[in-house]
Amino acid sequence: MTETQNGVAETANGVAGTQADSEVTRAEICAVACAEAWRGDGEILASPIGVVPLIAARLARATFAPDLLLSDGEAMLARGTWAIGEAPPEVEGWMPFRAVFDLLYTGHRHVMMMPSQIDRYGNANISAIGDFARPTRQLLGVRGAPGNTVSHPTSYWVPRHGKRSFVATVDMVSGVGYDRAAAHPAAGKFHELRRVVSNLGVFDFGTEDHRMRLVSVHPGVTVADVLDATAFDLVVPAEVPETRKPTENELKLIREVIDPKGARSREVAG
Repeated sequence: MTETQNGVAETANGVAGTQADSEVTRAEICAVACAEAWRGDGEILASPIGVVPLIAARLARATFAPDLLLSDGEAMLARGTWAIGEAPPEVEGWMPFRAVFDLLYTGHRHVMMMPSQIDRYGNANISAIGDFARPTRQLLGVRGAPGNTVSHPTSYWVPRHGKRSFVATVDMVSGVGYDRAAAHPAAGKFHELRRVVSNLGVFDFGTEDHRMRLVSVHPGVTVADVLDATAFDLVVPAEVPETRKPTENELKLIREVIDPKGARSREVAG
């Protein structure tokens, strides 16, 4: 056993203590599932977008991924583990905006974005819903999604899993999926979609043709629930395990250190 900087004991593989009890919330299970996306990444910049990914990145560094770089959300790299909405306890470096691109284009970053739509090959839409010329909903715009998806690992967090988010075809390709990356070898050279986590389960693209595959379902969710909420055919293994619950130590970090005000529960459906 070792001690983290928060005094929370953990095992060598980062899964500490005993498994938490049945009172664990869906949001806490999702936070741990998102944290697992950064396992084994080493010294790279973790860029979480959204409340649950933010909790997840801080949780990952406080337990099994101590080498991750985390920012204060602006221009400072920070040490320690701190609560959402508060300033970090210690700043360890300055990271101007231009430096983000140095990390991005050399692959030393892993972002977790929140797409409004995602399809079976991981094409993601954060730009607009409907006909792009006359959209019914204007969203964020393409922003950094193309550069992210062709330059470094990218994961996705979808807090409301349904047929309006897991779609047969995205209305606008913002983040590049595996089918489009394969059609343009230069774009696909550093392309890697690591994980998709929703409020129903965990998914990856570890199939021969890189179609989305169901990795696990969250406690209380069935495979049928996931299939019914998805507008395309998922790859479903013969055995689908449950997503692991947080350990007691992970729960302590989530509830008492990282998100004591419970912001996580306002983001997660179900």
